[in-house]
Amino acid sequence: MIVLYNALIVLLTIVCMEIVAALSHKYIMHGWGWGWHHSHHKPHRGGFELNDLYAVLFAVLAIVLIAVGSAGLWPLQWIGAGMTAYGALYFIVHDGLVHQRWPFRYIPRKGYLKRLYMAHRLHHAVRGREGCVSFGFLYAPPLPKLQAALRRAHGRNPSADAAKDAQDAPPETPSGN
Repeated sequence: MIVLYNALIVLLTIVCMEIVAALSHKYIMHGWGWGWHHSHHKPHRGGFELNDLYAVLFAVLAIVLIAVGSAGLWPLQWIGAGMTAYGALYFIVHDGLVHQRWPFRYIPRKGYLKRLYMAHRLHHAVRGREGCVSFGFLYAPPLPKLQAALRRAHGRNPSADAAKDAQDAPPETPSGN
């Protein structure tokens, strides 16, 4: 029975991490933490961006939770394991699929992965930190809802450029900014 509880804790942590990540992205990274995050919103060369320090901070927190939990404070190690699993999913989806920070390129053409890809492209359709949409990493609101929010915020239709990017062009930089 304890195995079931531990598995549920890991799964619940993954779900909670999407919420924490989306809120952190919107209110910290696009707020007082913009100093690190702005590197993610501008073209650059190379594999590392200052924004990657956020992933390092979350990884250190997960390691501490696993260590403290393994020393006897159940269920902290399973919360840390869930954070680690979320980090792996983030790396695969955000860094790999969306920003093409891998040596191979894949642009999804349909389904859930295309929706994630397009939502994040719409997030980057805005230069700067104000007026962005879609702050989650594994969940993306419906694209028409995001496009409408961008039109309300900016009085234009940025979806055409983002759609063209997704269908026709590889990412603009080697990091896939």
